[in-house]
Amino acid sequence: MSTSSESTTTTATPPSSHEAAVVLPANLHARPAGRLARAAATFTSAVQLAYGDRTVNPTGVLAVMALGATLGSTVTVRAEGPDAEQAVTALAQILATAE
Repeated sequence: MSTSSESTTTTATPPSSHEAAVVLPANLHARPAGRLARAAATFTSAVQLAYGDRTVNPTGVLAVMALGATLGSTVTVRAEGPDAEQAVTALAQILATAE
């Protein structure tokens, strides 16, 4: 019986990480928080919103609203994972157009 020992090398791709800062054109209230939560839930990457000393997972409307970000505040969107760039772009766009 012959045994074949093949060596396979797996190169792990480091997770993609992206970040964007957005100055809010309006207070971060229920409507934009809901849009953020729905959009964030569609991505597989780990997404975070940061404002001041608080960081939250934006898949929850109440967590987003608890940030307390107001008109003129800078909110940072971070994501790490396979679709991080798309997640940051989509959430930053929602924040940038909040009414």
